[in-house]
Amino acid sequence: MRDELLSMIGARRGHFRLESGHHGDLWLEVDALFRRPARLRPAIGSLARRLAAHGVEAICGPLSGGAFVAQMVALELDAEFCYTERTAVPQAGALYSARYRLPPEFAVNGRRVAVVDDVINAGSAVRATLSALHDAQAVPVAIGALLMLGRNAVTVAKDHGLALEVVADLDNTLWPPRNCPLCATGTPLEDLIA
Repeated sequence: MRDELLSMIGARRGHFRLESGHHGDLWLEVDALFRRPARLRPAIGSLARRLAAHGVEAICGPLSGGAFVAQMVALELDAEFCYTERTAVPQAGALYSARYRLPPEFAVNGRRVAVVDDVINAGSAVRATLSALHDAQAVPVAIGALLMLGRNAVTVAKDHGLALEVVADLDNTLWPPRNCPLCATGTPLEDLIA
């Protein structure tokens, strides 16, 4: 399934500042996943089956890609759907400073919710979505993703005491800006979170 997902995503190498504030050398064009939604059916079905084991009542994803996946998973499970939206652009040099909010029309108080994203790299959107769900009195029970880059999602799930369900994974390295070897060599930085 990993090869199928990767065949739908464009990738490029360079020096990127990501939403988490980390720097990385890999950028995936994950929006390409949604050009032909029918191609995602096998991966969505796999993720939905894994999340069903956690008794989820609602699926929540950060806008935009995570929300698209969450909606497809919710449809597969006949569960409620909601999304979070970014309210604050992360500040340069600050790790995990993104903030997301749950729109008020989504009532999730006491609901068992899975947070779903298309791709989890540093996990900043998932962390911010979990915070918004806690504020809304939801009960997060699992984190899910089509693709996990590196191992940060494992840490996020462990930190929050949640199950982690991923369809595929890919090795990846991120650096805090102060430890970035690409900065040290003067490689131009492309800011991807504006």
